[in-house]
Amino acid sequence: MSAPVRSLSTADRGALHREILQWYAVHLRPLPWREASCSPWGVLLSEVMAQQTPLARVEPAWREWMSRWPTPAALAAESPGEVVRAWGRLGYPRRALRLREAAAAIVERHGGEVPRGLDELRALPGVGDYTAAAVAAFAFGDRSVVVDTNVRRVQARIVDGVAQAAPSLTRAEVALAESLLPADDAEAATWNVAVMELGALVCTARAPRCEECPVSARCAWFLAGRPAYEGPVRRGQAWHGTDRQVRGIIVQTLRDASEPVARGDLAPGRDEAQVDRCLAGLIEDGLVEPVAGERFSLPRIEERAG
Repeated sequence: MSAPVRSLSTADRGALHREILQWYAVHLRPLPWREASCSPWGVLLSEVMAQQTPLARVEPAWREWMSRWPTPAALAAESPGEVVRAWGRLGYPRRALRLREAAAAIVERHGGEVPRGLDELRALPGVGDYTAAAVAAFAFGDRSVVVDTNVRRVQARIVDGVAQAAPSLTRAEVALAESLLPADDAEAATWNVAVMELGALVCTARAPRCEECPVSARCAWFLAGRPAYEGPVRRGQAWHGTDRQVRGIIVQTLRDASEPVARGDLAPGRDEAQVDRCLAGLIEDGLVEPVAGERFSLPRIEERAG
């Protein structure tokens, strides 16, 4: 059974809106996808790139992609291998292929324009509830519920009085975010990004700067003396020696190569069975393509009908 949503008075919600929005107007980071001139395609690209990736690494990659592929049609016409190569070290390279697939779907279903409706956005390859809501809010200024890790942490502290949100998203968190959303479309869109920014810059996971927080006087966690987190233990993601690391080594080797690479040169020194397992998974995911002579490359240009 979901935990009940704590309700705030109209006055309390209004004060939160006013103080956080005023803080954001002064402290927002000048990111290119936040500019009024940014296209919905640029916003969609930024949201996919920023998943589990620091924005400092996202911005240069985003600028390169927007220069090379400023429209969905431009990316859809590119080869899968070049798209994976351009993804660089952003991590989770399947996102690059999903973006290309989304671009093709936008061309085929929506005349090359990013759709505005949540259902149409969710139907795009690689676009889930969060990304669809973020594009609706940040590209089109629509009132939608955008809940990321930063939003969840800010809500947990200010409203619920706990140090961290639950390990995974709950219905109660979404309901709380919806209850806090301003009624006005434009203000709601700004509120979403303002709360995200507050979580990224001030209400951080490990070292929150409560003395700089515009709403510390209203924060249930701060007023309770910042009690330690007592919820379920969060497990960090392992990296060294994992299949994920080996997959990354293989893909990076192929990115750096000017021609197909022999099987033995993909991940030298790694366990053979693990390399075979990772290679098989990469081929199944469409990130690697076998070629003649037991060699491998990034996916090449697809055959197009007609």
